[in-house]
Amino acid sequence: QVQLVESGGGPVQAGGSLRLSCAASGRTFSNYAMGWFRQAPGKERDVVAAVNRNGETTYYADSVKGRFTISRDNAKNTVYLQMNSLKPEDTATYYCAAKRSYYSDWDKAYDYWGQGTQVTVSS
Repeated sequence: QVQLVESGGGPVQAGGSLRLSCAASGRTFSNYAMGWFRQAPGKERDVVAAVNRNGETTYYADSVKGRFTISRDNAKNTVYLQMNSLKPEDTATYYCAAKRSYYSDWDKAYDYWGQGTQVTVSS
């Protein structure tokens, strides 16, 4: 089992920044690729970004490219999502997720999920 706990969400004005953190425990963190997903009310859960086990390869949804950065610190068992130039359409609950081996942009591929952290961007 892997336990994931997100933090860092909150209200922010458009154009502002937030950094989300996801702390992992329970298994060897470096064995897991990590992803950030988000879900807005009435919408499906979509991938935001993903990172491979050693942090060298990343994936971003087109909607966040150039604005968001995913990173991980395997020594701290933590994955981050730095979000800059936030827009109202970024408002959602953000989830981190873990899966063995390679990352994926498909949420069903992930085995473990955090409880989510709310990000609200006002115009």
